[in-house]
Amino acid sequence: MKIISSPKEMKAFSASARAEGKKIALVPTMGALHHGHLSLIKLAREKADVVVVSIFVNPTQFGPNEDFDKYPRQLEADINNCRECGADAVFTPSVSDIYAPDASTYVVEEQISKELCGKSRPKHFRGVTTVVTILFNIVKPDIAVFGEKDAQQISIIERMVRDLFMDVEIVRAPIVRDENGLALSSRNKYMDKLERIGAARIHRALEATKKMVEEENCRNVDRVKAFVINNIANAKARVIYAEVVDAKTSLPVSELDPGKCRVSVAVWYGQTRLIDNILI
Repeated sequence: MKIISSPKEMKAFSASARAEGKKIALVPTMGALHHGHLSLIKLAREKADVVVVSIFVNPTQFGPNEDFDKYPRQLEADINNCRECGADAVFTPSVSDIYAPDASTYVVEEQISKELCGKSRPKHFRGVTTVVTILFNIVKPDIAVFGEKDAQQISIIERMVRDLFMDVEIVRAPIVRDENGLALSSRNKYMDKLERIGAARIHRALEATKKMVEEENCRNVDRVKAFVINNIANAKARVIYAEVVDAKTSLPVSELDPGKCRVSVAVWYGQTRLIDNILI
Protein backbone atom coordinates (compact mmCIF):
# COMPACT_ATOMS: atom_id res chain seq x y z
CA MET A 1 0.00 0.00 0.00
CA LYS A 2 1.33 3.43 -0.94
CA ILE A 3 1.15 6.44 1.36
CA ILE A 4 0.99 9.60 -0.73
CA SER A 5 0.91 13.20 0.45
CA SER A 6 1.71 15.11 -2.74
CA PRO A 7 -1.18 15.88 -5.13
CA LYS A 8 1.28 15.56 -8.02
CA GLU A 9 2.29 12.07 -6.91
CA MET A 10 -1.35 11.12 -6.35
CA LYS A 11 -2.21 12.23 -9.89
CA ALA A 12 0.67 10.16 -11.25
CA PHE A 13 -0.45 7.09 -9.27
CA SER A 14 -3.99 7.37 -10.65
CA ALA A 15 -2.80 8.06 -14.19
CA SER A 16 -0.70 4.89 -14.09
CA ALA A 17 -3.67 2.83 -12.90
CA ARG A 18 -5.96 4.27 -15.56
CA ALA A 19 -3.35 3.62 -18.25
CA GLU A 20 -3.56 -0.06 -17.27
CA GLY A 21 -7.34 0.03 -17.67
CA LYS A 22 -8.01 -0.24 -13.96
CA LYS A 23 -11.11 1.17 -12.27
CA ILE A 24 -10.36 3.50 -9.33
CA ALA A 25 -12.53 3.93 -6.24
CA LEU A 26 -12.08 6.79 -3.79
CA VAL A 27 -13.20 6.76 -0.16
CA PRO A 28 -12.94 10.36 1.10
CA THR A 29 -12.52 10.61 4.89
CA MET A 30 -11.33 13.02 7.56
CA GLY A 31 -9.57 10.20 9.38
CA ALA A 32 -10.27 8.87 12.90
CA LEU A 33 -11.48 5.80 11.04
CA HIS A 34 -14.05 3.50 12.64
CA HIS A 35 -15.87 0.38 11.45
CA GLY A 36 -18.22 2.52 9.38
CA HIS A 37 -15.30 3.87 7.35
CA LEU A 38 -13.81 0.39 7.06
CA SER A 39 -17.10 -0.88 5.59
CA LEU A 40 -16.78 1.83 2.90
CA ILE A 41 -13.26 0.68 2.05
CA LYS A 42 -14.40 -2.94 1.82
CA LEU A 43 -17.31 -1.96 -0.44
CA ALA A 44 -14.92 0.04 -2.65
CA ARG A 45 -12.67 -3.03 -2.80
CA GLU A 46 -15.59 -5.03 -4.24
CA LYS A 47 -16.34 -2.45 -6.90
CA ALA A 48 -12.94 -1.37 -8.20
CA ASP A 49 -9.46 -2.55 -9.07
CA VAL A 50 -7.69 0.20 -7.16
CA VAL A 51 -8.89 1.69 -3.86
CA VAL A 52 -7.68 5.10 -2.66
CA VAL A 53 -8.57 6.39 0.81
CA SER A 54 -8.08 10.10 1.40
CA ILE A 55 -7.44 11.31 4.95
CA PHE A 56 -7.77 15.07 5.22
CA VAL A 57 -9.35 17.15 7.97
CA ASN A 58 -10.83 19.86 5.79
CA PRO A 59 -10.77 23.31 7.43
CA THR A 60 -13.25 24.91 5.03
CA GLN A 61 -16.16 22.78 6.26
CA PHE A 62 -15.76 23.89 9.88
CA GLY A 63 -17.37 27.04 11.22
CA PRO A 64 -15.41 29.55 13.35
CA ASN A 65 -16.68 28.11 16.65
CA GLU A 66 -16.62 24.44 15.62
CA ASP A 67 -14.22 21.63 16.45
CA PHE A 68 -11.53 21.77 13.75
CA ASP A 69 -8.66 22.03 16.24
CA LYS A 70 -9.86 19.20 18.47
CA TYR A 71 -11.20 16.93 15.71
CA PRO A 72 -9.71 13.47 16.41
CA ARG A 73 -6.55 12.68 14.46
CA GLN A 74 -4.89 9.24 14.52
CA LEU A 75 -3.02 8.94 11.25
CA GLU A 76 -0.83 5.94 12.11
CA ALA A 77 -3.80 3.85 13.26
CA ASP A 78 -5.81 4.97 10.22
CA ILE A 79 -3.06 3.89 7.83
CA ASN A 80 -2.88 0.47 9.50
CA ASN A 81 -6.66 0.08 9.19
CA CYS A 82 -6.55 1.01 5.51
CA ARG A 83 -3.81 -1.54 4.92
CA GLU A 84 -5.79 -4.29 6.68
CA CYS A 85 -8.89 -3.48 4.58
CA GLY A 86 -6.99 -3.82 1.32
CA ALA A 87 -6.58 -0.19 0.26
CA ASP A 88 -4.00 0.37 -2.46
CA ALA A 89 -3.14 3.96 -1.53
CA VAL A 90 -3.77 6.43 1.27
CA PHE A 91 -3.73 10.07 0.25
CA THR A 92 -2.75 12.31 3.18
CA PRO A 93 -2.24 15.87 1.92
CA SER A 94 -1.61 18.85 4.18
CA VAL A 95 -3.84 21.93 4.18
CA SER A 96 -1.21 23.80 2.14
CA ASP A 97 -1.22 20.97 -0.44
CA ILE A 98 -4.96 21.42 -0.99
CA TYR A 99 -5.45 25.18 -0.55
CA ALA A 100 -3.10 27.87 -1.82
CA PRO A 101 -2.62 30.77 0.63
CA ASP A 102 -4.75 32.99 -1.61
CA ALA A 103 -7.31 30.34 -2.64
CA SER A 104 -10.60 32.04 -3.48
CA THR A 105 -12.60 29.50 -5.49
CA TYR A 106 -15.48 27.48 -4.04
CA VAL A 107 -18.03 25.01 -5.40
CA VAL A 108 -21.52 25.76 -4.09
CA GLU A 109 -24.76 23.77 -4.29
CA GLU A 110 -27.61 26.19 -3.57
CA GLN A 111 -30.74 24.14 -2.92
CA ILE A 112 -30.22 21.01 -0.83
CA SER A 113 -27.39 22.61 1.16
CA LYS A 114 -29.73 25.28 2.57
CA GLU A 115 -31.84 22.71 4.45
CA LEU A 116 -31.23 20.54 7.55
CA CYS A 117 -27.58 20.94 8.65
CA GLY A 118 -27.19 23.85 6.24
CA LYS A 119 -29.37 26.06 8.45
CA SER A 120 -27.13 25.81 11.51
CA ARG A 121 -23.87 25.29 9.60
CA PRO A 122 -24.25 27.76 6.72
CA LYS A 123 -20.81 27.33 5.10
CA HIS A 124 -20.30 23.68 5.95
CA PHE A 125 -21.48 22.19 2.68
CA ARG A 126 -19.62 24.79 0.62
CA GLY A 127 -16.47 23.37 2.19
CA VAL A 128 -17.59 19.80 1.52
CA THR A 129 -18.41 20.32 -2.15
CA THR A 130 -15.20 22.26 -2.70
CA VAL A 131 -12.89 19.69 -1.14
CA VAL A 132 -14.68 16.76 -2.79
CA THR A 133 -14.28 18.48 -6.16
CA ILE A 134 -10.57 18.99 -5.44
CA LEU A 135 -10.17 15.33 -4.46
CA PHE A 136 -12.02 14.20 -7.57
CA ASN A 137 -9.70 16.36 -9.70
CA ILE A 138 -6.60 14.93 -8.05
CA VAL A 139 -7.53 11.25 -7.73
CA LYS A 140 -9.70 11.02 -10.88
CA PRO A 141 -11.85 8.19 -9.45
CA ASP A 142 -14.42 6.23 -11.40
CA ILE A 143 -16.33 5.55 -8.17
CA ALA A 144 -16.60 7.40 -4.85
CA VAL A 145 -18.11 5.72 -1.79
CA PHE A 146 -19.96 7.61 0.96
CA GLY A 147 -21.89 6.43 4.02
CA GLU A 148 -25.61 7.13 4.39
CA LYS A 149 -25.27 8.46 7.93
CA ASP A 150 -24.41 11.68 6.10
CA ALA A 151 -27.43 11.33 3.79
CA GLN A 152 -27.75 15.06 3.10
CA GLN A 153 -24.08 15.25 2.17
CA ILE A 154 -24.49 12.40 -0.33
CA SER A 155 -27.54 14.09 -1.86
CA ILE A 156 -25.55 17.29 -2.32
CA ILE A 157 -22.59 15.47 -3.87
CA GLU A 158 -24.90 13.53 -6.20
CA ARG A 159 -26.49 16.83 -7.31
CA MET A 160 -23.06 18.41 -7.82
CA VAL A 161 -21.84 15.44 -9.89
CA ARG A 162 -25.00 15.57 -12.01
CA ASP A 163 -25.02 19.33 -12.51
CA LEU A 164 -21.30 19.62 -13.33
CA PHE A 165 -21.16 16.50 -15.53
CA MET A 166 -18.50 14.85 -13.38
CA ASP A 167 -17.56 11.36 -14.52
CA VAL A 168 -17.82 9.78 -11.08
CA GLU A 169 -20.32 7.18 -9.89
CA ILE A 170 -21.47 7.91 -6.33
CA VAL A 171 -22.04 4.76 -4.29
CA ARG A 172 -24.14 4.90 -1.11
CA ALA A 173 -23.21 2.56 1.74
CA PRO A 174 -25.54 1.68 4.65
CA ILE A 175 -25.15 3.14 8.14
CA VAL A 176 -23.00 1.09 10.52
CA ARG A 177 -24.05 1.13 14.19
CA ASP A 178 -22.56 0.04 17.49
CA GLU A 179 -24.12 -2.68 19.62
CA ASN A 180 -26.53 -0.15 21.18
CA GLY A 181 -27.69 1.26 17.83
CA LEU A 182 -25.72 4.52 17.89
CA ALA A 183 -24.57 5.44 14.37
CA LEU A 184 -20.78 5.26 14.20
CA SER A 185 -19.10 8.64 13.89
CA SER A 186 -15.61 9.99 14.52
CA ARG A 187 -17.22 12.52 16.88
CA ASN A 188 -18.44 9.68 19.12
CA LYS A 189 -14.90 9.82 20.56
CA TYR A 190 -15.95 13.03 22.32
CA MET A 191 -18.39 11.04 24.51
CA ASP A 192 -17.64 8.67 27.35
CA LYS A 193 -19.11 5.16 27.50
CA LEU A 194 -22.24 6.19 29.42
CA GLU A 195 -22.91 9.06 27.03
CA ARG A 196 -22.61 6.75 24.04
CA ILE A 197 -25.08 4.35 25.62
CA GLY A 198 -27.45 7.23 26.34
CA ALA A 199 -27.11 8.67 22.82
CA ALA A 200 -28.48 5.39 21.44
CA ARG A 201 -31.90 6.85 22.31
CA ILE A 202 -31.64 8.71 18.97
CA HIS A 203 -31.77 5.48 16.96
CA ARG A 204 -34.44 3.99 19.24
CA ALA A 205 -36.59 7.07 18.61
CA LEU A 206 -36.14 6.72 14.86
CA GLU A 207 -37.05 3.04 15.00
CA ALA A 208 -40.12 3.86 17.09
CA THR A 209 -41.12 6.51 14.56
CA LYS A 210 -40.82 4.06 11.70
CA LYS A 211 -42.96 1.56 13.61
CA MET A 212 -45.59 4.22 14.36
CA VAL A 213 -45.79 5.23 10.70
CA GLU A 214 -46.14 1.64 9.54
CA GLU A 215 -48.63 0.49 12.18
CA GLU A 216 -50.84 3.58 12.07
CA ASN A 217 -50.44 4.28 8.36
CA CYS A 218 -49.44 7.84 9.30
CA ARG A 219 -48.76 10.31 6.48
CA ASN A 220 -48.80 13.53 8.49
CA VAL A 221 -45.33 15.07 8.47
CA ASP A 222 -45.93 17.34 11.49
CA ARG A 223 -47.09 14.38 13.57
CA VAL A 224 -44.03 12.34 12.58
CA LYS A 225 -41.69 15.19 13.47
CA ALA A 226 -43.38 15.75 16.83
CA PHE A 227 -43.24 12.03 17.59
CA VAL A 228 -39.51 11.70 16.94
CA ILE A 229 -38.67 14.89 18.85
CA ASN A 230 -40.69 13.79 21.87
CA ASN A 231 -38.92 10.44 21.86
CA ILE A 232 -35.42 11.93 21.65
CA ALA A 233 -35.50 15.04 23.81
CA ASN A 234 -34.43 14.88 27.44
CA ALA A 235 -32.03 16.70 29.76
CA LYS A 236 -29.00 15.48 27.77
CA ALA A 237 -30.46 15.43 24.24
CA ARG A 238 -31.41 18.69 22.53
CA VAL A 239 -32.93 18.32 19.08
CA ILE A 240 -31.50 20.73 16.48
CA TYR A 241 -33.89 19.52 13.79
CA ALA A 242 -36.13 16.61 12.89
CA GLU A 243 -37.38 16.55 9.32
CA VAL A 244 -39.15 14.21 6.93
CA VAL A 245 -37.26 14.38 3.64
CA ASP A 246 -37.14 12.78 0.23
CA ALA A 247 -34.86 9.75 0.50
CA LYS A 248 -32.93 10.65 -2.65
CA THR A 249 -32.66 14.44 -2.55
CA SER A 250 -32.85 15.05 1.24
CA LEU A 251 -35.25 17.92 0.58
CA PRO A 252 -38.16 18.32 3.04
CA VAL A 253 -41.53 16.93 1.93
CA SER A 254 -45.05 17.99 2.86
CA GLU A 255 -46.50 14.48 2.96
CA LEU A 256 -44.88 11.19 3.83
CA ASP A 257 -44.65 8.80 0.88
CA PRO A 258 -43.77 5.34 2.26
CA GLY A 259 -40.63 3.83 0.80
CA LYS A 260 -39.48 7.17 -0.61
CA CYS A 261 -38.80 9.19 2.54
CA ARG A 262 -36.46 9.26 5.47
CA VAL A 263 -36.57 10.95 8.85
CA SER A 264 -33.37 12.92 9.42
CA VAL A 265 -32.31 14.37 12.77
CA ALA A 266 -29.49 16.35 14.30
CA VAL A 267 -29.08 16.32 18.06
CA TRP A 268 -26.79 17.88 20.62
CA TYR A 269 -26.12 15.07 23.08
CA GLY A 270 -24.29 16.79 25.88
CA GLN A 271 -21.53 18.70 24.05
CA THR A 272 -21.47 16.45 20.97
CA ARG A 273 -23.36 17.13 17.75
CA LEU A 274 -24.78 13.92 16.27
CA ILE A 275 -26.77 13.19 13.11
CA ASP A 276 -28.80 10.13 12.14
CA ASN A 277 -31.60 9.08 9.82
CA ILE A 278 -33.85 6.18 8.95
CA LEU A 279 -35.73 5.18 5.82
CA ILE A 280 -39.49 5.14 6.31
